[in-house]
Amino acid sequence: MFPSQLGGAFGLPVLARRHALTLFTLLVMLLGASGEALAHAVAEGDKGYIQEIYGVHLISFGYLGAKHMVTGYDHILFLLGVIFFLYRMQHIAIYVSLFAIGHSTTMLLGVYFNIGINSYLIDAIIGLSVVYKALDNIGAYQRWFGFQPNTKVATLVFGLFHGFGLSSKIIEYDIASDGLVPNLLAFNVGVEIGQLLALSAILIVMGFWRRTNGFLRHAYTANVAMMCAGFMLVGYQLTGYFIA
Repeated sequence: MFPSQLGGAFGLPVLARRHALTLFTLLVMLLGASGEALAHAVAEGDKGYIQEIYGVHLISFGYLGAKHMVTGYDHILFLLGVIFFLYRMQHIAIYVSLFAIGHSTTMLLGVYFNIGINSYLIDAIIGLSVVYKALDNIGAYQRWFGFQPNTKVATLVFGLFHGFGLSSKIIEYDIASDGLVPNLLAFNVGVEIGQLLALSAILIVMGFWRRTNGFLRHAYTANVAMMCAGFMLVGYQLTGYFIA
């Protein structure tokens, strides 16, 4: 829920505020525009490695899982939206755990049972998850519809979609069945490690930003920029779907 105090705090000097806001906006737009992230792509070298190996390779798959998360800008944007107004670590832990449960469940089951969804469509939904959370942060649903969606349920549900986004890509790479289960578990552990690393970096940056007088003043614009990045993700994916 967007704080009622928005705009009531005194800001930093005008030039500093503008520079900080410009940097944040550019960062969000660059994250949203990254081609690697838009389709849960795996680097070509990693893709070839995945397709060629057989047997159990726990460390390798753990590394690939962590790499995917810390370079998965759609995941990072969603996590940023989720924790944007969370200040207590126990609240952050609850929401991040819900996201992790959803993400892990569909990623593991999707690959194991060979349940794939069109990559363009699932990634468009993931882009919508970023839009949803940004709108939630600015209190749009209460103003438009007069009610507040259950944020915990929404985080879990969108976590399920994020997991399907990855499982759909892994299925396309046709990983060997020999060692599949332990390799997938290692990959998932890596994903959670990567998520903790990404979350730690976000919390450090947010911690410094929240200490400034301009945080509440700029939070609205930051979430609008995040929403625009989400729409870019959606537009890119739907364009790819219809062209393909």
